Amino acid sequence: MPDELQALGRAVKQAQYKQHRALDSRLAAAGTTLAQWDALRAISRAPGASARALAAATFQSEQAFGTLAGRLSALGLIDRRPGIGRRIEHYLTPVGEEVLNAGHRIADEVLASCYSNLSPADRTALLALLQRIDGAAGA
Repeated sequence: MPDELQALGRAVKQAQYKQHRALDSRLAAAGTTLAQWDALRAISRAPGASARALAAATFQSEQAFGTLAGRLSALGLIDRRPGIGRRIEHYLTPVGEEVLNAGHRIADEVLASCYSNLSPADRTALLALLQRIDGAAGA
């Protein structure tokens, strides 16, 4: 059983690694990285969100997200505005929206390729299983 669990854990990590390498490589064509595009995607989903919330959404520390947000701001992809208290709110700029949309098109192509060996039913089942694991981890 432990060997099977370790093999399963490694297979999940290997699939994620393959997916991330392909995304990062292809996103360079849109002038962004996977980390930058993921941050833009998180900001798009929650305009005005704090660095703390966005760090959690992108699986980063607050410090790492703050550094990334500074780069995105310098590139003109996001606006950072004062919020309540010390909170800084994050918003996409029009250029950030363009980069995000280009990234969506690239991600759709890359992910279609990554999961091309799975039938639609297999993809649905895999998603359900991963969501069940994620739900168990949060419980």
